[in-house]
Amino acid sequence: MSPIRSEAALIERIALLEERKAAIAAEQSEAVLAFATAHAESQTAAGDVDPEMLERSIAAQVGLACRVSPTEGRRRVRIARDLHAGHTRVRELFTAGRLSEYQTATIVAATAHLSGAERSEVDEMLAQRRVETLGVRRIHDLTRSLAARVAPEKFTARCRAARTGRRVSVRPVADGMADLTAHLPVEEAVACYAALAAAVNEVAVRAEPVTRGRGQIMADTLVERLTGQATARDVNVEIQVLVPVEALVDPAGPLPAQIAGHGPVPVEFLTTEEGRRTWRRLIARDGVVIGGDSRSRLFTGRLAALIRARDGHRCREPYCDAPIRHIDHTHRWKDGGRTEFTNGRGLCAFHNHVRETAGWRAAVTNSGIVTTTPTGRVYRSDIDIRAERRSVLAG
Repeated sequence: MSPIRSEAALIERIALLEERKAAIAAEQSEAVLAFATAHAESQTAAGDVDPEMLERSIAAQVGLACRVSPTEGRRRVRIARDLHAGHTRVRELFTAGRLSEYQTATIVAATAHLSGAERSEVDEMLAQRRVETLGVRRIHDLTRSLAARVAPEKFTARCRAARTGRRVSVRPVADGMADLTAHLPVEEAVACYAALAAAVNEVAVRAEPVTRGRGQIMADTLVERLTGQATARDVNVEIQVLVPVEALVDPAGPLPAQIAGHGPVPVEFLTTEEGRRTWRRLIARDGVVIGGDSRSRLFTGRLAALIRARDGHRCREPYCDAPIRHIDHTHRWKDGGRTEFTNGRGLCAFHNHVRETAGWRAAVTNSGIVTTTPTGRVYRSDIDIRAERRSVLAG
């Protein structure tokens, strides 16, 4: 086979696999809807069920089965539901592998506020415009425009409601960095960006040499204006850091420190005298923090802080990266569980609430924390609390 023919065959195979991948995603979406329907029917037949708790349980089980967060599980359930409520043509393209999972999700999200009949109108117009040939951004804009044409009042109400969702969040990324995100009305976001961009010009006309790039100046200006500090690096904040016990003996060793919830950083970063950051060091071995017992009903104070630090400030349920909002008794308090380090686990609000749904169980075993869902499937947290504590105490 000539090199040109071989390359053409490989490209053909890549295209075919992409179609298969989309078709498999469509098949999985069908299964998600079938499970959600069957589980809702079985739970309803067993007695009165809180609809919100039932939705949580379905989303959590789908998330675990797909190895994603419960938020993503809930999104997949809703996409599967809406695809069968007006999106006949889009669903056909998805099943045939001509629309990707991402493209399909974009269409469904842009029409989530419409009724089934209104979705059908948008669905037909999308098919007429050969939506499968468009990029994701164009699909997004076209679908929203068509939805606004079909139901202008609902579109206006959706935009108005979106403004109530303005918020600020922080997300850890690699190398000791984090993304600070502001979700704002477009005119406010543009005004903020313009103000930061103007700061670049202010620095450029100063007499001293410019040693920072445009992005660095804008980022530093943002920190200075939000915190009120004279310079960005002069922030006043306390940060919990898990320092390997080996680093106390050999500060030049290869083991990095861990900023709880944000990942590893070099130990040398913690010894700088610049700024007024306070590093609260929690000595650990293999990433484990030693804790203590309590007779309190609730996990509070230092015990709660130690559990949050041990769990990396992230929910302990598999595949969930949401921030810890609650400290849960793995062995329930009402069943004799104690408020102690080995019986506490950090959970997000979603997973703490879903555990109260019928059929959900959690237990501490020698292999870690085991969660059992209403269908009988078992999921295990990789961290063995009891073994960790024994190893640290022995050391």
